[in-house]
Amino acid sequence: MPPSGPDLPERLLGTPLTRRRLGTLAAGTALAAGVAAIPGMLLPTAAHAEGPAAPGADPNAPLRQLRAMWIASVVNIDWPSATGLPAEEQRAQLTAWFDLAVSLRFNAVMLQVRPTADAFWPSRYEPWSQYLTGTQGVDPGYDPLAFAVEEAHKRNLQLHAWFNPYRVSMQTDPSKLVEWHPARRHPDWVFPYGPKLYYNPGIPEVRRFVEDAILDALRYDIDGVHFDDYFYPYPVSGKDLPDTDTFATYGDGFDDIGDWRRHNIDLLISEMYQRIHARKPHVQFGVSPFGIWRNASSDPAGSDTGGTESYNANYADTRKWVKEGWLDYINPQIYWNIGLPVADYAKLTPWWAEQVRDTPVKLYIGEATYKVGAAGQPAAWQDQAELSRHLDLDAKYPEVAGNVYFSATEVRADTLGATSRLVADHYQHPALPPAMPRLDPRAPHRPQLTHAVRTDDGVSLRFHPTGSLRPSSYAIFRFDGHGAQPVVDATNLIATVRATGHTQRYTDTTAGSGTYSYAVLALSPTEVASPLSAARTVH
Repeated sequence: MPPSGPDLPERLLGTPLTRRRLGTLAAGTALAAGVAAIPGMLLPTAAHAEGPAAPGADPNAPLRQLRAMWIASVVNIDWPSATGLPAEEQRAQLTAWFDLAVSLRFNAVMLQVRPTADAFWPSRYEPWSQYLTGTQGVDPGYDPLAFAVEEAHKRNLQLHAWFNPYRVSMQTDPSKLVEWHPARRHPDWVFPYGPKLYYNPGIPEVRRFVEDAILDALRYDIDGVHFDDYFYPYPVSGKDLPDTDTFATYGDGFDDIGDWRRHNIDLLISEMYQRIHARKPHVQFGVSPFGIWRNASSDPAGSDTGGTESYNANYADTRKWVKEGWLDYINPQIYWNIGLPVADYAKLTPWWAEQVRDTPVKLYIGEATYKVGAAGQPAAWQDQAELSRHLDLDAKYPEVAGNVYFSATEVRADTLGATSRLVADHYQHPALPPAMPRLDPRAPHRPQLTHAVRTDDGVSLRFHPTGSLRPSSYAIFRFDGHGAQPVVDATNLIATVRATGHTQRYTDTTAGSGTYSYAVLALSPTEVASPLSAARTVH
């Protein structure tokens, strides 16, 4: 998925189109500690939430829709903006990113916490990341993942912890890693390829170790485990992957090394799905792969495209993972414009919609915000409305359950006013994240709204859960008039709040004069909604 790897314009044949050139990126990612107001950006005013769709509901105000951005840490793309910043400044930067997400009515973030076989938490398996302090293995003086979870949940944002499974280092020399790094203790586990160092996916002990290192983060109250598009490394011209000896050792039953490599990645995905849900059944597992599985010219089941295929480039059989149900969501990086002949967004989106149809796997589309206004990109990306048009098209396919934007820096930059346009056209009301009943179908009991009173600050509400299943959050609705028929619609949703205890308090500071009725939904950890509470009216 996200941001790593060469981003080579529209040259799809034989060359992967992934996020960007990391070296260039590293040189140009100095971010301010705070998120200042974005010139010209139409920032939302009141936050709203969701419920089941009402007849005639505004298609631009869906009740369920994932809205997220990737916050990349590798080479300090987004956060922290540089290595060695004081802990307080790192924390301020991260909360500023979360505040930006809330202001845009996003409801989730994908935060990179294991960029290069390292950790943004005190891992039992791998060293502290160099992208925190500048030196691998050095304690940053706080626990970034614990802080991130706490601050995201304060804002009722889902936090998907993003892991790169096999990349060890952005350079090839193991001696530059901290002395006790697993790659130095087990030199037979790694190989250099191109300019980077990787764990060898074909060694069973490596796969198990990588799984264990990632699962260590389940000690935290994360909402999702998120992988990007890097499994086997993207091909480097003129270089073969140095794993023929590994194939000779572990490839029994396979005549073709490509099939064996795909099997190795299949095992990683299926085992991660099983092991995550064995420990924490409500935690989602998702992957953001390269946007093309296979071209129809290679496989009749493939898409009408002419680009690099994840099936052969990364040995990622992403369509199989969907059909086997090894994922809770798939988030393909459809990083191309509508009308691009070799990889048309308008062809890839319906292709992916067809793949998830009649499966329990949610489909979120990865969006190339970083291409907007960029030199060398097609004319479509010089148009403020290109991203907004993507969501217009997505709305035609009910299988498309949301969008994720790469990356936070470009979302904030609002180049050409594209983010402002997107928000104005599609995010005027907030949405609840899609429900995941496959993970746990139980709904909380109907909450009780016990108090709705006007105060000097607005309308004060108090409500509490009922039943044994504790909600993880609440959605608060406001309806005009006395005894108004409650419609669980995004246009009536004024806020979502994280569950913090038995009695919840919320003040609606946006209520003007007049008569309103209020009601509350409780949501489970898998975002399954309760029945709506009885309404209370204020004058």
